Amino acid sequence: MTPGTRTAAAGAPPITTLVCDYGGVLTNPLAETYAAFSDSTGIPVEDLVAAFGRATRRYGVSPMAELEIGAISEDELVRRVLSELDREPGDVLRGLPFGEVWFRGRRTNEDLTAFLRTVRAAGHRVGLLTNNVREWEPRWRAALPVAELFDTVVDSSREGVRKPDPEIYRRLVARLGADPATVLFLDDLEENCAAARAQGMHAVRFDTTDQAVRDVGRLMDLPAFDKEPSGGTS
Repeated sequence: MTPGTRTAAAGAPPITTLVCDYGGVLTNPLAETYAAFSDSTGIPVEDLVAAFGRATRRYGVSPMAELEIGAISEDELVRRVLSELDREPGDVLRGLPFGEVWFRGRRTNEDLTAFLRTVRAAGHRVGLLTNNVREWEPRWRAALPVAELFDTVVDSSREGVRKPDPEIYRRLVARLGADPATVLFLDDLEENCAAARAQGMHAVRFDTTDQAVRDVGRLMDLPAFDKEPSGGTS
């Protein structure tokens, strides 16, 4: 067996590619981003979550889901959500783009980023599959060494389709030129992991950094990660 590979089951091909989610995996948890947004705007987290829910019911689709496939603009998302709170964007965001305020609460998961370098050093490919926002691309790309870490990036806002739609997984595999059985997907949402498994991939649900490193390392038979994960919740 080639070093750095392991079959997940007898007779199965070795896993040779790791694909990661972005938000909540390569960043701090979403709950922390919500909390920081609340601190910046004065809107309680529970009110913000409720406003997203009301906007979803009013339009029949989540405004964030629409934003992540480029069906609406960032400004339209802000309008839909804040109208549910009877608030004006200028009063809440003080003339700043929503993404700028949102990203104040985003931090890069440096330990997992370091782990991805270990994966690449072991001879594996690494990809990124992200539900993301067109207007936010300069921000998240500035926070990660994208060209260094990833062989392939599949971004919902460029594809017009998002996880857990099977189509975005099919596009990912096609661009990797890989057998799905050789791909391991890491995401913090179980529905996205289940969708990857339905396409023949392996999947690990991200809960904490140390758990993810342990589970991915075991499945890919990676050498010991030499930087102790610091967070447990990062």
